[in-house]
Amino acid sequence: MEGLLKVIHGKSNKIHTRFNQALTQTGRLSSQDPNLQNIPIRLEEGRKIRKVFVPSEENWYILAADYSQIELRVLAHMSGDEKLMEAFHEGQDVHTKTAMDVFDVSKDDVTDTMRRNAKAVNFGIVYGISDYGLSQNLGITRKEAQSFIDKYFETYPNVKRYMDESIAYAKEHGYVTTLLKRRRYLHDINNRNFNLRSFAERTAMNTPIQGTAADIIKKAW
Repeated sequence: MEGLLKVIHGKSNKIHTRFNQALTQTGRLSSQDPNLQNIPIRLEEGRKIRKVFVPSEENWYILAADYSQIELRVLAHMSGDEKLMEAFHEGQDVHTKTAMDVFDVSKDDVTDTMRRNAKAVNFGIVYGISDYGLSQNLGITRKEAQSFIDKYFETYPNVKRYMDESIAYAKEHGYVTTLLKRRRYLHDINNRNFNLRSFAERTAMNTPIQGTAADIIKKAW
């Protein structure tokens, strides 16, 4: 709360954040002074902070709009994976569908834990998550995390093909592009340093997805 008090404008007695259209390398909208995109809703402190943002007039409302799982929809389109596209075409809950496919169970047998794990894998794949990263997110062993990732790629083979092709393209050309042809150059994609190269490879996988999602949202505006 003390941080927010420092950015209240004297004349209006309100907080006026700055939205950046072209600051992030993926093209996603960002907010600063203060950053209003990272106020945690799961923590009690975050929920209290959110309560300070109220409409200025009695009959006004604050509208929250979100593009439903847009990055996973973009992934389905760019990879051309039939099973992933099928989930969206049929209006299914994609995390439940992934849990059904990965754990080989019926919809009625999908538990909350299964769906939560499937969700972590779904979004983790978009970010090029490693077995270590997934194990930390889910509180499981790296071996278990790797088995989730392997099963996911077995279930959605065209997603794996897309990821591999994205890295190969980046290694050959030194950049990746979004569907709207916006480029991001990856200078470390062929670096001998494993950590630098691995980061560039993850970026090669997720930038076309995140970047395309950001392009679509901005285009829609």
